Amino acid sequence: MTKGVIPNKTPMPEQDPKERIRNFREVPLGYTEELAIQEALRCLQCKKPTCIAGCPVNIDIPGFIDLVAKGDFLGAARRIKATNLLPAVCGRVCPQEEQCERACVLSKKFESVAIGRLERFVADYERETGKIQYPKIPRRTGKRVAVVGSGPAGLTVAADLIQQGHDVTVFEALHALGGVLVYGIPEFRLPKSILEAEVNYLAALGVHFEPSYVIGKTESLDELLQRFDAVFLGLGAGLPHFMHVPGENLNGVYSANEYLTRSNLMRAYLFPEWDTPIKRGRNVAVIGGGNTAMDAVRTALRLGAENAYLIYRRSRAEMPARLEEIHHAEEEGVQFRMLEAPVRILGDENGWVKEIELISMQLGEPDESGRRRPVPVPGSEHRLAVDTVVVAIGQGANPLLISTTPGLRTNRWGYLEVNPETGETSLERVYAGGDIVRGGATVILAMGDGRRAARAIHERLR
Repeated sequence: MTKGVIPNKTPMPEQDPKERIRNFREVPLGYTEELAIQEALRCLQCKKPTCIAGCPVNIDIPGFIDLVAKGDFLGAARRIKATNLLPAVCGRVCPQEEQCERACVLSKKFESVAIGRLERFVADYERETGKIQYPKIPRRTGKRVAVVGSGPAGLTVAADLIQQGHDVTVFEALHALGGVLVYGIPEFRLPKSILEAEVNYLAALGVHFEPSYVIGKTESLDELLQRFDAVFLGLGAGLPHFMHVPGENLNGVYSANEYLTRSNLMRAYLFPEWDTPIKRGRNVAVIGGGNTAMDAVRTALRLGAENAYLIYRRSRAEMPARLEEIHHAEEEGVQFRMLEAPVRILGDENGWVKEIELISMQLGEPDESGRRRPVPVPGSEHRLAVDTVVVAIGQGANPLLISTTPGLRTNRWGYLEVNPETGETSLERVYAGGDIVRGGATVILAMGDGRRAARAIHERLR
C-alpha cells in the first residue's frame, strides 16, 4: 500500500434497510464534520488534477476538498458555487463514479476520494448554518432571457446569466419548480426541501419564476421571442416510452413518469393527507434497468409491496443504473429478475392486471450501445403473478413544441439539434440543452450544457 494512503472511502452513515423501506426519508444520512475531514485528508492534492476534467462543470475539486480538510466548510461551499450553484443536488444524484471520481488518481489503486459525499456535506453545512453568501450582481444590462424548463440545465442557465446582469425569467410547465428533480427523483434520494432551498437561492439573486406555463400552448416560441432577447429550451424528455405488448392498457399499468410524478410531486405516498391516489400493489413488476426503474421499484416497496420485482432483459453487468442505487435496492429486498423480457400482460375479468408473461433472454453480439444484444430463448415463456406493472424503459421528447415551431430542427429521435459548442438551435436566438438534446442523461451533463449555452447567450447579448 502507498505510504500514508487510506485505501477505502470513509463510509457514510445510512438508515437501516429494514427501517427505511417503511418511510420516504433520505437513505444516506451524510457525513459529520469529523468524517468529512477524515475523507478530505485522503485527497492527494495532485499537481495535475484529472478529477476536474472529469466534471462537466469543472468544479475546483482539489481546492474545495483542501478547504474541507482545513475545516473551512463555508469556504469550501463557496469554492464549489463559483461553478456549480446546485451542489446539494449534485452531491446526491450525480453519478460521480462515472465522472470526477473515475478520473481520481487514487482510483488507479484504491477507492477514489468520495467527491460527491464531500460536495453534499459542504452544501448541507452552508444551508443548515444559514450562512449563505450571495454573489454581487452587476448592474442590469437591460437584456431579457427566457428559460423554458426549471430542470438542472435551465437552472444553470438562469444562475449564470443573472450573475452577468441580465434579466432572467424561468418558465415551468408544472406547478412546482425543479423539473425532473422534483417529479422524477424520490424523496428518499433527493428531499424536496433541499431542492426548494436551491431554487430560493436563485430567486434571491433576482431570477423570476413562472410555473404552470406550457411552451407551445400557453405561448408559442415565436411569441416568446418577441418579448425576450434570447430563449433557452431546457424542456427535458418527459414523453414516456412503452413496450407495445398486449395488455399494456390494463388498469394497474403505469409509465414510470406517471408513477413517480404521482408519488414525488403530488405526494401520493401521503394519501389521504395529500389527495392523490396511486395503486399500492402487493406484487409490483418494474420493467427496466436504469435509475428511473430503480427509483420506481424502491418506491413500490415503500408503498407497501410485498414483492417488488425488477425485470431487466440483460444481465446485471449491463444495467445502466448507478451501482449505489442497485446496492440500496438489493439491501431493501428488491427481487432482481435478470435476462427476462415481457411478452404480454394479462388481466382479470374487471380489467385489472393479474399476471405478466415473460420470456427468458440470452446475450448475443453487442448492439449500437456497446452492450450485448438480448435475444429471446424460444419456448421459454413463463408467467409471474403481479397486480401492478411500471414501465421504465426510457422517455422521449414531447412533440408539442416541435409541432408548433416550424424550422426547429430535430434528429431522428425527435431531440433538438444544437451546436455542441454553444447550444444554439437551428433558430436564431434560441438555445437548448439537457435531456431535450441528449435524451435521458445525468443532472451534471445537463448543467454542463446549460453552462455552455449561458456563455454563448452572454456573448451574443454583450
